[in-house]
Amino acid sequence: MADLREDRDSWSSENCSVARAMDIVGSRSTVLIMREALLGTRRFDDFVRRVGVGEPAMATRLKEMVTAGLLERIPYREPGQRTRHEYQLTRKGRELLPVITALRNWGDTWAANETGPSVIATHHDCGEPIRAVLRCTAGHDISHDDVDIIAGPGLVRRD
Repeated sequence: MADLREDRDSWSSENCSVARAMDIVGSRSTVLIMREALLGTRRFDDFVRRVGVGEPAMATRLKEMVTAGLLERIPYREPGQRTRHEYQLTRKGRELLPVITALRNWGDTWAANETGPSVIATHHDCGEPIRAVLRCTAGHDISHDDVDIIAGPGLVRRD
């Protein structure tokens, strides 16, 4: 089976999953909102405060994320107050945990200041730090040199 990188010009990236994923989560604020949602943030004002964007931008971004299926709006009402909404992760949103973890791991190694990372995610049961790793479906850990790129069912070939 030939690695597609050997003939890179013969196939198009028009159906690229990375590009399509970036269309959904490619902005800094979206990734930071996902970080917060994965940490348990649910309410609009908390997202605004923790992500550091203005209310209009936050409202727009949350609406886009609901439309994309990453979050869902759930109504709640405090006693004596009007009905408001909180934002809960959908399965699609929760499945970004490895992506956010990989970004955190990379940032801890290459972007943290000299004192080290501000937070460390650990395994609840044993207390050890959590790392994102590449692993094939047979359970083998994979390095960059172990990856082959082969045709998928949605590959578009150039004429």
